[in-house]
Order: sequence, then C-alpha cells, then structure tokens
Amino acid sequence: MSDKLKTYEKIDHAAVKVTYTVALAILLGLLVWGAYTFLQFRKYEYTNDAQVKSYINPILSRASGYVDQIRYTDHQQVHKGDTLLLLDINEARVQLQQSKAALATAEAQLKVLQSHVKTTRGGATVDQAKIAAAEAQLWQQQKEFDRYQNLLKTEAVTRQQFEAVQTRLEVARSNYEAVKNTLGVSIGKTRDVNAQIAVAEADIEQRKAAVERCLLDLKYAVITAPSNGFMGSRTIQEGQYIQKGQTIGFMVDKNQGKWIVANFEETQIAQMHEGQAAKITIDAYPDAEFRGQIESISPATGAQFSLLPPDNATGNFVKITQRFPIKIRFADDNPMLDKLRAGMNAEVSVLRE
Repeated sequence: MSDKLKTYEKIDHAAVKVTYTVALAILLGLLVWGAYTFLQFRKYEYTNDAQVKSYINPILSRASGYVDQIRYTDHQQVHKGDTLLLLDINEARVQLQQSKAALATAEAQLKVLQSHVKTTRGGATVDQAKIAAAEAQLWQQQKEFDRYQNLLKTEAVTRQQFEAVQTRLEVARSNYEAVKNTLGVSIGKTRDVNAQIAVAEADIEQRKAAVERCLLDLKYAVITAPSNGFMGSRTIQEGQYIQKGQTIGFMVDKNQGKWIVANFEETQIAQMHEGQAAKITIDAYPDAEFRGQIESISPATGAQFSLLPPDNATGNFVKITQRFPIKIRFADDNPMLDKLRAGMNAEVSVLRE
C-alpha cells in the first residue's frame, strides 16, 4: 500500500512540475507579447478603422437612344478606348441627312442673294451713268434758258420760244431728280440684299452647327471606356432607352491607383504629418505587409462633411472621441497591390516621430 502511495506522490509531483513549467512558459510568453505590444504601441499609432479606396468613375451617356449592343460583362477588365456600348444610330443618320439638306438649301439661297447683289450693283452703276448724262443735259438746258432769258429782255426772241426753252429746262431737271431717286432705290435694294446675305450666312452657320451636332450624336452613340480599369455590375439591357447624361455603369479607375483611408482618433493625430511612414496590413491577405506614407490629413472629421452634421449645441451632450480620415498612399510596388480591391478592410500603423 505504501508503494502505491509513493507512486501516486511521484506522479502528482511530476504533474505539478509540468503544470508549473507550462504556466511559467505561458507567463513568459504573455510577458514577451505584452512587452512587444507595449513597445509597438509606443512606436506606432494604430487603427483598424481603415479601408482600401479607388476612384470609381460613373460612365455617362452623351446621347439619347436605344441600346443596340452591350460589349462588356460584369467586373470585366477594360482598357481606355474599348467599346462598352452601342446605341441605335438610324434616327441620328436621318437627322444628319435632314441637316445636310437644310444646309444645302441655305447655301443655295445665299448664292441667289449674292447674284441679286451683283444685279442691283450693276443697276446702280447704270443709274450713276444716267445721272451724269441727265446732269449734263440739265446744265445745257440751264445755259440755253439763261441765253433765251437775256434775249427775251431785248425782244430778240418771242415769249413762245422762251417758254419752250423753259419747259425743256423743267423736263431736264425732272429727269435729273428721277434718275437720282432711281439710284437711291438701287442703293437701298443693295443694302437690303446685303442684310439678307448676312442673315443667310448666319443661317448657314446654324445649319453647319446642326450637322456637327448630328455627327457628334453619331460619335457619341459609341460609348467607350474613359480609362483603364474594371467595370462594375451591368445594370442596362439591350433595347433599353437611355437619356443623355444617364449613368450606364461604374468603372474602378486603374490609372489613378489605390490608397488607404484610415480613420484615426483625434487623440492620435497630434504628431502626424504628410510624408509620415505607415505600415499596412490587409485583412484579406494577413501575411502580406505593405508600406505607405501619409498623403493628406482631412481638415475636418467625417461627421462634419455629412449632409446633416451633428450640432452639440442642441439637446444633451455626450462627449465622443472623433475620428479624422487620413489618406495614405502605397509607397512600394508590391505585386500584391493588383489583388487589392476597393472596400477591403485594413489595419494601419503610423510610425511616431
């Protein structure tokens, strides 16, 4: 019996030693972890309120029409200039033909007016020649009238002869005035036609603009990718009518790159500044570590940019620690960057300086 007790005592003693050893190891591990964590917290400002961001561009239609073809799928990678959508262009072609016909009509009308100007200018030139002839005839009749008037005083001519000369003078004067009036009418017609030409030229410019507008509609019927990136979910169908300015989809812009928006508490940002180094860990890839640096610090909290910012002057006040969005650019060309997607959660540590 005593041998069994001794055996049990040895087993208990060994178990106690193992327990103490394990407990001591755990304690040492906790102390090491605690010391490391303490040093890390003293060295870095840390937050897990962070996400990967990218520019998400809306793709807008610059023309109205029915969707003829859709040439992209959900989440497809596209390159700048790739055709995404084709609108039906039959109506635009008809409008283009109508605009070209209206332009041709306006140009023909302008040619008619220009020809009319030449005609009226020619008539004015003839009238000017007639004025010169009428003026010479009037001068001659005036001289003859003066001579007969002197002869009448000496009774060298009869009154009947004098009155005939006087009548011819009045006729010559009337002819001269009539020709001058005719010239005035011709000049007035020329001015009117010139004014009509100005209107016709303006109408031609308007018709040309209409043609250009139709050509643009034909061009805008082909909707292309504005940059390299990835398309979002497709929300339109073939045969659907879309309006000018309507959003047909969204694209994650690859050219603008990716960055992190980390929301640090207001008690953490006192020593932060642009260019400060940061370590980034993405929840989706916990084994990969990224380097970055602060690009900008928000001038206000996120709540201040909301549609209805909180007003602490109304109601009861409860002090809540605010957070400031901080934009962090990736500082390396880690091949894992291509795998990151907008909206992924991240953890960020900013090196204290």
